[in-house]
Amino acid sequence: MACAKDHDIPIRIGVNAGSLEKEIEQRLGTTAEAMVESALRNIQILEDLDFYNIKVSLKASDVSRTVTAYRLLAPKTTVPFHVGVTEAGGLYAGITKSAIGIGMLLAEGLGDTLRVSLTRDPVEEIRTGYEILRALGIRSRGPELISCPTCGRCKIDLFKIAEEIEKALLEQSSQIKVAIMGCVVNGPGEAKEADIGIAGGDGMGILFKKGKVIRKIDQDKLVDQLLDEIDNMTKNSEEVNGKKE
Repeated sequence: MACAKDHDIPIRIGVNAGSLEKEIEQRLGTTAEAMVESALRNIQILEDLDFYNIKVSLKASDVSRTVTAYRLLAPKTTVPFHVGVTEAGGLYAGITKSAIGIGMLLAEGLGDTLRVSLTRDPVEEIRTGYEILRALGIRSRGPELISCPTCGRCKIDLFKIAEEIEKALLEQSSQIKVAIMGCVVNGPGEAKEADIGIAGGDGMGILFKKGKVIRKIDQDKLVDQLLDEIDNMTKNSEEVNGKKE
């Protein structure tokens, strides 16, 4: 603690439902109330030592207990919250639990930093965390990709195309909305709020902007031409912004 204080480094109090103090666990069980009591006890210990550069996390492996614990603690302290659902699981279960739990807390104004816990590459944790922030309108860097579910009218390999475009846009910083739609019948209209998009047909597809069809494209060239158009839009936007500055 003294070393952290000397170097102005914060200390995170990490309360986990699976490793509570024995006395608290015996009295209250592994409940949200027990987690809150443990957090308050440890906050008090540091503050009694004149250390206030603190943040706290309350984590359980289930969403309900985690969210309840933060809600209970919020009116009892002004210490910043590090939010997340611990031991959330593999990709699908982990993303679902994290999105619901972290999303609920952030939507209520609870949470200063976050950690998505997945049994996967940490890169996937970061991407998931960013998408949670984007969905809530807290962060808006980079393209937003929207795509439709498949139906009987879909004549393209929508899964493969969406994945290919998503990977290609990972390092883009421009804030544009890109639509990947399965058919030309409803695609442009349903995605009219997108800045640019493609919709598949039978051997052909279309490129559209703001719901208006720009041109027809051979199906095997849809991805390349969409990415070229996005690059041009990005460059033009950067040139305009550069001139304004």
